[in-house]
Amino acid sequence: MDNTTNCYRDLFLADTPMADLRAPAEYLKGAFPNAINLPLMDDEERHLVGTCYKQQGQTAAIALGHQLVSGAKREERIHAWQRFARQHPNGMLYCFRGGLRSGIAQQWLAESGIEYPRIEGGYKAMRGFLVNTTEAAVAECDFILVGGLTGSGKTELLHCLDHAIDLEGHAHHRGSSFGKHATPQPAQIDFENSLAIDFLKKRAEGLDQFVLEEESRTVGRCFVPPSLHAGMQNYPRVWLEDTLENRVARILRDYVIDLAAEFTVRDGEETGLEAFAEQLRLSLQKIVKRLGNERYQRLAAIMDEALTRQQRDGDLELHRDWITALLLEYYDPMYAYQRNSKAERTVFSGSHEEVVEYLLARARQRRG
Repeated sequence: MDNTTNCYRDLFLADTPMADLRAPAEYLKGAFPNAINLPLMDDEERHLVGTCYKQQGQTAAIALGHQLVSGAKREERIHAWQRFARQHPNGMLYCFRGGLRSGIAQQWLAESGIEYPRIEGGYKAMRGFLVNTTEAAVAECDFILVGGLTGSGKTELLHCLDHAIDLEGHAHHRGSSFGKHATPQPAQIDFENSLAIDFLKKRAEGLDQFVLEEESRTVGRCFVPPSLHAGMQNYPRVWLEDTLENRVARILRDYVIDLAAEFTVRDGEETGLEAFAEQLRLSLQKIVKRLGNERYQRLAAIMDEALTRQQRDGDLELHRDWITALLLEYYDPMYAYQRNSKAERTVFSGSHEEVVEYLLARARQRRG
């Protein structure tokens, strides 16, 4: 019986659980959303085997690997794979490319009484498949962007649409100088893999038109794939409008209330609020050169007082003052310039409800 598969599309569409047998350092550079790192060798063992391979060849390296992963170590790793196999009877094993590590794990599992499949071509082949998936979507599908002033609710709008791709969601970042979450962003490769799987699943549902938020080249530290970013310089766009009052309320919710909650969940009430306040101050410092020192000092003073009140008695109202000033004096002029410079690509503008209806009607029209 052939106990391997190379049906990568089916694996990702099914959210197949995967045991990644690569060393932890390899896994941290990039993996797949449903993969768990259960290495055959740890980083030091892999390093020693790799050095042996370069100096003495494959046979000596394999012998050293068996020597390093023997006895209690071997049993411990087999037990980990057994637990995974029992918890995920529909899962798969994979290593980097050649199948040597996954083949050894598969053999050891079989000797323990568990027949378990592995993925032919491993990580490298699946990674290549996902890169090609994104490239194919960019080349073959129709795209439209959503623009709008800061706080106008572009991400909220995307979540109302089945054919939207949330780049900020995949990057775990809100896209601005203030967009960092309490928990870290994914590695670049993880971001790209997650994005590709989103395209894959939506295209499998028959979608071939996608709505994206207008983004710069980077979302936090994650780079938008070059072909997609290049396309975004020419895609048509809609412009989302909202009142200043609503925008301030949304910024207050996202960047103060919700962000403070993320930190308190992570660190506890007192330490979390201190960490939140530090991040908010650092976010303002990031744009000090663009604000100018005088404006920065004024906004920083308002922010400091707002944070003091928040920590002292939970009063959030003073946050509205620095948010309003930042929108009117910094973000709005910048976005107004961008809107005017790309006016020829703006095909519609309106409220949340109007833009949603326009985008849904456009998608229906394309589907015929």
